[in-house]
Amino acid sequence: MIPYRPVLAALFLMALPAHATANEPAPVRVSADYSASVLIFEVGEITLSAELGHTHYRASAHVEAAGLAALFTDFEIDSEVAGQRSAAGPQPGRYAHIERTGRKRRDIEVTFDGGTARSVATPEFSSWGEPPASEADRTGVVDPMTATLLLSEMVSASGGEPCSGSIPVFDGKQRYNLRLTSQGQETIRTRAWRGEALVCDAYYEPLSGYDPEDWPTPGETRHPLRMWIAPIADGRAYLPVRLHTRAGFGGVTIEARRIRVSD
Repeated sequence: MIPYRPVLAALFLMALPAHATANEPAPVRVSADYSASVLIFEVGEITLSAELGHTHYRASAHVEAAGLAALFTDFEIDSEVAGQRSAAGPQPGRYAHIERTGRKRRDIEVTFDGGTARSVATPEFSSWGEPPASEADRTGVVDPMTATLLLSEMVSASGGEPCSGSIPVFDGKQRYNLRLTSQGQETIRTRAWRGEALVCDAYYEPLSGYDPEDWPTPGETRHPLRMWIAPIADGRAYLPVRLHTRAGFGGVTIEARRIRVSD
């Protein structure tokens, strides 16, 4: 089984430029296309776009089944986030996503007023997990897309280890941490990019908001999600160009097929 939540977190990876100066006149706009595969078989396509300014950011992502997987499932996710940038890093204001599986659809919207995430699901979940994410669990957290913005900002701003620490994430129901460890640098080549990339492992640590049947197994969480993060736009932004997890049958690989950057 493909590890659902860790891989979806990977699909939402976006870039954040190094800290902008006050005289930066325009935001950086980034868009990228990715393909996901199991062994040699394509199973998904991902389209990402973001506008990353001095004081604000917004991003969106579309994920859908493709190739072999499209023969067995009709699956799509559309996500979006908007928030503010400050010296403390990105702070989400609103995060939303729509999940479609066949004829079923669920809309989830999360707001972050006062630093505590609150979510509304339509239709509502029959269960919010055992145990559900408490108010304490949902305080000081970020959404999955902003989590990766935080990671990229750590990469661009760090003078030491470019990938370390832990990021608290709430996706509208489930609360988990992404624990980061650096694996140095590596030369990498994809259809969209070639050169030296930073290598970062992200360990998925589930905490609350999971139904019993949805708790990841030890086999799904013991392997990290490995990310190869590359500088683009003359080092003004960082973007994952390859992601891989050994969890699931054959593992899952996500690679950038096209990257576009504009001011």
